[in-house]
Amino acid sequence: MITPWKFSERTLVSTFGAGILFCASAPAWAGGPQPEERHFTVKNRPVVVLQNIVNGRIEVKSWKSSEVVVTSTYAPGKVEVEIEQAGDRIDITSSALTNSTQPHDSEANFQLLVPEQTELQLKTQTGLILVEQVSGDMKLQSVAGDVHLKEVSGYIIVKTTGGSLICTQCAGKLEFTSISGQAQILQPALTNVNLMTTTGNITYDGDFVRTGIYTMNSGRGLVEVRFSGTDSFDLRAQTILGTVDNQAAAFLKPEAHGSHHKSKFATSLFGTVGQGLAKVELSSYSGTIRILKRN
Repeated sequence: MITPWKFSERTLVSTFGAGILFCASAPAWAGGPQPEERHFTVKNRPVVVLQNIVNGRIEVKSWKSSEVVVTSTYAPGKVEVEIEQAGDRIDITSSALTNSTQPHDSEANFQLLVPEQTELQLKTQTGLILVEQVSGDMKLQSVAGDVHLKEVSGYIIVKTTGGSLICTQCAGKLEFTSISGQAQILQPALTNVNLMTTTGNITYDGDFVRTGIYTMNSGRGLVEVRFSGTDSFDLRAQTILGTVDNQAAAFLKPEAHGSHHKSKFATSLFGTVGQGLAKVELSSYSGTIRILKRN
């Protein structure tokens, strides 16, 4: 079980009927923003929706209690945080109260403890989104912040403008879209992967689940796939102006399934590893596609 964070006892919370509002005030003698903590009892698989309209970091970890713990830290009088419970759904919203030019004035940071089976919808402008050991569908959005996932499972959707993704030991289905962000998929157990970035690099280092479908595209970045000798998949690697760097020629046999039709891609590589049970499609406009076997 993950040990809950320890917080200051200086906590000020106001409750209004069924809704709960975190007051933005803090003691005048406090040396900066103080964390505010609130507990919500849930019965079934909860849904947590966090709209961090200002900047800030979001951390989510699981524990075995049927309770959602929300701890927020922000500048009093500069940012407003509202939290409301509706059954097993927890809605969290932060917004700026002023147009301050000081970056930390428009910042709210959150730490959440949730049951292991929890659905998440998290959104922030900048700042890291970190989720660990949570099982449930999740949609994570950031403009410039990175997204780090570890031992999560479910239908996972990640969208960023410039933020990158590191997904370690993830299971289920994963979709990632970004303009300049990079994606690193490490030790996965994913059955369906769709990764798309305009200029960022993509690295997939792990096994391909049999019958899984894996699509990876980078317009101008590197797409690198590292597979094991026990994997089984059909491979299609195609680029218009880039190159295909095949460092696993000894393991690639002629493609066992499908037909080759004339396409817009100038450079293509088709092959099969093992029996070709999974499907791997790699593409780029002007980047490099690299295929290699792990040692």
